[in-house]
Amino acid sequence: MNTDYRNGFREIQREAYWSLPRIALGLLALTLVCYGLGFVATGGDLAIYRFWAPKMENAKREVFENTQSYVQGKTEYLSRLRFQYQNAQPGSAQQASLRSLIISEAALVDNAKLPGDLQAFVNQMKGTL
Repeated sequence: MNTDYRNGFREIQREAYWSLPRIALGLLALTLVCYGLGFVATGGDLAIYRFWAPKMENAKREVFENTQSYVQGKTEYLSRLRFQYQNAQPGSAQQASLRSLIISEAALVDNAKLPGDLQAFVNQMKGTL
């Protein structure tokens, strides 16, 4: 009886020895197949990048355009353009080109962030076209 018990134990031990590596190999193969299918499904992350990259860049641009330094720079530039416009010959080609430049530059900044006098000037320029 003792011999049967030892033989049975050894047989189970041999089967476990061969089944554990097979189970580990099977899990590794399953993991690689899942990874491969995921890679193919996403196009190697190209599809994800194409979807999210423009959104991230738009968010970065929006944050940049709302920074104090950007708004302050645009305010100073529009103030210089207003000064040049006011010093130009009335009705001249220079004044007309400055007016279109003022309108295009004012479109790049939130009008509500400009000082009140500059807002009124920009609105006046938009109304004269």
